[in-house]
Amino acid sequence: MVWLILNYRRLNVYTLITRLSDGRPSLLKWLLLFLFVSIRGLAYSQVVSPIDSLKADSLRIKTFKAPKPADNISNQYDFGDLTRDILHPKKKVDPLRKRSGIIVVPNVAANPTIGAQLGIKAVAGKKLGNDPNTLFSVAATSASITTKGIIYFYLNHNLFTPGNKWNFQGNLVVSKSVTPDNGLGIGGKFNGGSAADSVLADPTHNAYAIHSYYFNGREKVYKNVAKDLFIGAGLSFEIRRQINQTDTVNNATPFSVYNNRYGFPQDRYSANGFLFNVEYISRDNPNRAYKGIYFDAGFRLNQTWIGSTKNSLQLTSDFRKYFSLSAASPETVLALWNWGSYLLGGSIPYLELPGTARDGTFRSGRGYTTQYFKGTQFNDTEAELRFPILANKFISGVVFGNMQTGNDEHGTKIFQVFQPGYGGGLRVLFNKATRTNLALDYAFGKFGNKGFFLNLNEAF
Repeated sequence: MVWLILNYRRLNVYTLITRLSDGRPSLLKWLLLFLFVSIRGLAYSQVVSPIDSLKADSLRIKTFKAPKPADNISNQYDFGDLTRDILHPKKKVDPLRKRSGIIVVPNVAANPTIGAQLGIKAVAGKKLGNDPNTLFSVAATSASITTKGIIYFYLNHNLFTPGNKWNFQGNLVVSKSVTPDNGLGIGGKFNGGSAADSVLADPTHNAYAIHSYYFNGREKVYKNVAKDLFIGAGLSFEIRRQINQTDTVNNATPFSVYNNRYGFPQDRYSANGFLFNVEYISRDNPNRAYKGIYFDAGFRLNQTWIGSTKNSLQLTSDFRKYFSLSAASPETVLALWNWGSYLLGGSIPYLELPGTARDGTFRSGRGYTTQYFKGTQFNDTEAELRFPILANKFISGVVFGNMQTGNDEHGTKIFQVFQPGYGGGLRVLFNKATRTNLALDYAFGKFGNKGFFLNLNEAF
């Protein structure tokens, strides 16, 4: 197979299948179809899991023009082409055929936090109005269950009015969750303190499972004020009820120590607040950008008078930059990402602390489980090199690394201690028109952490 790829890089995939099976392709064809068909429809979905991933789920619709060499997809091969070659090898492509704007597909994912996930997802998409520059509007709903006992339902939307004058983003989440907890901090050396301090820091990295029912409702309204620039405001409600751990002895877990120290109930909390954001988008595609910038920064103001357990003020930031390294192969990209969240005042619940994979799409810090590291101040920096493996771009590869930093309760300041993660993966091109990929990554971290991560589209 390696010889074939090296000597026939432009070989049609159907022909490759045939040669691998000694001229009898039917069994291998159907095996390939079985492997991919359960997630075929995801190629046309532009919605990722909440919370703030909605704004990353829109595709700019531009007026038709002859494609530049960098944008030419005629020589690319995606899952739709594979399906056609397997089921209808002699059928010609119909360029005028349009797919339905409503899709119902399996919802498949995997990572060390949730285990393997299986469910069903319905996605709808439409461009509102006649302005060709209007961004694509999307909505989605999904119900799923995981091998770690998590049950998850969400309904979300990301709507752009004609001409992008207004943008409405929102979601509703209901979940029976299981959250792993490895203590507060960035994993630095514990320099001594009280018994409660030691439990909160968890220097031996014991894992505690926190069970709860989680409810989230969020709505933001953005106004376009200049080219690629939006300002917005909204409300968000995070509510957890029936929180429990196996060990219920007082001050025996990081969760209970934190709650006692900052005055939160052990079995419930609400984090309800106002959102104020500014956003700049110049990247050429939200699914797999070749060039451009994405930037979002804002404040979150939790207030008791709207039901929050405590008052607090947080600053958040998210910056992404993409460099195409080859004019002939624009898919060869160096992608950079930095995001952070910083508590400026007040107190926030333990399970709402910023940390590993607490970005809007829960994709940062590959190599660790969600919130493996956490603090009231947290920052994550990542870099990823993306490159095609096959000439037809059906298979691509990535190598990546990340560096997390945060504060703790025993004197460590943010940017004093850093924890690395790294890995590599493969990409399968599902929809060349929208640059939708299936992402399969394996990542490593410190303290014995490692795992497989399966998702749709790039991590950032």
